[in-house]
Amino acid sequence: MPQSYSYDLRTKVMKALDGGMKKTEASKTFNISRNTIDLWLKRRNESGDYRAKKGYQKGDNPKIQDLEEWKEFVQKNSSKTQKEMAEAWGEKISDQTIGKALKKIGFTRKKKLMGIEKGLKRKEESFTKKLVKKNQKN
Repeated sequence: MPQSYSYDLRTKVMKALDGGMKKTEASKTFNISRNTIDLWLKRRNESGDYRAKKGYQKGDNPKIQDLEEWKEFVQKNSSKTQKEMAEAWGEKISDQTIGKALKKIGFTRKKKLMGIEKGLKRKEESFTKKLVKKNQKN
């Protein structure tokens, strides 16, 4: 997640603007967007300060919070798909949430062997055709 600009930089920009520097010049000098400067000025006019907001970038709480309980559940239900696990879990959660929780505890998703078998079969057929053609030439 991007980090906010330091209060020191904000102060330097504001002093430069108060000293008569134009917004466009300040944005080029301090390598920040003009929109950022406008937001800082707006915040200063509204609240009297231009500090970065705190505590608004916390994100969502995970739906599966007890990872030990989750690990035990996964070990008991390891033969099930993510969708089946979502249905078996006590709370209503999606199979995508199951996938994220599995990743957190280090489990990988099940691989489909059918795709591998088909790929090997195609390679084998291709190899056989090439071998037959080569034998017909000789």
